[in-house]
This record gives sequence, C-alpha cells and structure tokens, in this order.
Amino acid sequence: MKINVYQVDVFSSKPFGGNPAAVVLNAEDLSNEDMQNIAREMNLSETIFVNPINERNYEIRFFTPTEEVDLCGHGTIGTFYVLVLKDYIKPMNNGIKKVYQYTKAGKLSVDIYFHNGNIDNIFMEQAPPIDFGDVKHIGDLLKCFSIKIEDIGIDKEYVNPRIISTGLKDILLPINKKEVLDNLKVDFNRLEDFTNKLEVVGVHAFHLPNVNSGKVYTRNFAPAVGIKEEAATGTSNGALVYFLKSRKYIHGNEIISIQGETMGRPSFIHCQIFKDNENYRIKIGGKAIMVLEGTIYF
Repeated sequence: MKINVYQVDVFSSKPFGGNPAAVVLNAEDLSNEDMQNIAREMNLSETIFVNPINERNYEIRFFTPTEEVDLCGHGTIGTFYVLVLKDYIKPMNNGIKKVYQYTKAGKLSVDIYFHNGNIDNIFMEQAPPIDFGDVKHIGDLLKCFSIKIEDIGIDKEYVNPRIISTGLKDILLPINKKEVLDNLKVDFNRLEDFTNKLEVVGVHAFHLPNVNSGKVYTRNFAPAVGIKEEAATGTSNGALVYFLKSRKYIHGNEIISIQGETMGRPSFIHCQIFKDNENYRIKIGGKAIMVLEGTIYF
C-alpha cells in the first residue's frame, strides 16, 4: 500500500519557520494502527488524516507521534492549505470561502482568505472556551521549570496559572519577564507526570509585555503527548486569547502570538476573539507554505 504525504510549515510565510505538520488526504481506507504508525514515522508534532465528504465538508483526525488528539490548530491551517493547493477546494480571486471540519472536538468552521487567486490567510474556529479553574500545587509546577513564584504574573501583578480549553486542555502559565520565558529549564519527566495527573495536554507559558499589548510571546511544552516543545500551537493560543480578553488584559479583539523563537522557528499566530452576549467566539489563523511532498510505502 502507498499513500501521498505533504509537509507544510504553518504560521510562517517562509520555509523552515513556523510549525511543521504532515497531511494525508483520502485517508478513509487507513486503520487507526496505520494512522498512528504513519504519524510515528513522520515524527512531527501532528500528522493529519483527511476524509473529504464534499468540497465544503471534511472529516479530520489528528495524531501526535504517540496518540490521537481531538484538535490541532496548526494542523488545521496546514490541512486546508494543502486542500486548496491540491484542488479539493477551488480557489477564488478575492474573498473568503467558508468550509467545515468534523473533528472529535465538534464541527468547526474554517475561513480561507483569497487575494488575487492565492491563499492569503486561513482562520479556524476554536471550540467554545471552557475554564477549568486555577492550577493547584503551584510549587510542583514551578519545579517543572526551575522558576520562582516571583517569576509568575503579568506586569507587576501575580496571576495564577489556569487550565483552559478551546479544544484541548492546557495550563496557561504567565511569566512576567521575557528573559525568564526565553531561558526556562524544563524537567520534561517531572512535567509529564504533572500534566498527566492534572489530565491536561501541556503547559502554554507566555509573556505579555504590557496590558493591552498587541503581541504576546509564547512557548508550549507537551511531553505527555510526545511533544517536548512546539513551535506554534493554535488551540493553546485560542485558550490564551480567551484568558487575556476575559480578564481585561487586552481591550481589542485581536493579538498576535509570537512562538518558536527559541527553537529557531518563529511563528506568527493571529488570535481573534468576539463576544456574543455571554458567549465567546475564537478564531486562530495565519499563513502556511508547502515544503515537502512524497510517498510512504507500507
């Protein structure tokens, strides 16, 4: 058996930046074991398997090298970029084409922005935010990163780390100095145990330069699902923009997350949030570029 696989760098307009994802189209004949083996072979943070229903609707599954997850932000952006490049989705000259993905986190919309017949940006809807409350046992969390309680917060305010999901549960860890964020010393074994006990995917550490900043610096660690550090994480940044907006640390509806700098793979993740009555709608978006196309035989 053989399948075509495409590797895309997501949240970057240049090769070797952003977060790579592998995409397999027409995956309906693959077993769960096949998909997990392919994801392990690709050895990227996510490999995505697509079952096209029609031009507007797609069943999508996401696999890390070790397990299946419900949703992946950069994997979604990369997948729909490939679907346009391979003519599953027909491009338009200028405007927005709305399509839908069916995931284990639910049916979610994807907006593909076109300019002069080319893909400009792709934005994906996140699952509705769920706040699971403050992190307990802060001392254990600090030990995972060799930091002190004084390193946690926004500006000069202490802000408790919190568990939030817009598709995947993550710990949001506010760091009050960028140099501390850039130089975290991570005990991955301890962090894996800690996140497993809390039943979260990982930790999304961030530094907001000041209240109402237009940018936020982020790093993401998820050793419990086989990812030590990730260059760009859509779902975690969806949770982050909800955290910042709902607590009035930002006043507008958009912020850019800059992630992957310490990995040499800078990523620029556009995070949008809107409120309808008491309900928040969150979208994550950015650019992508194809870097590899090949065939796997098995």
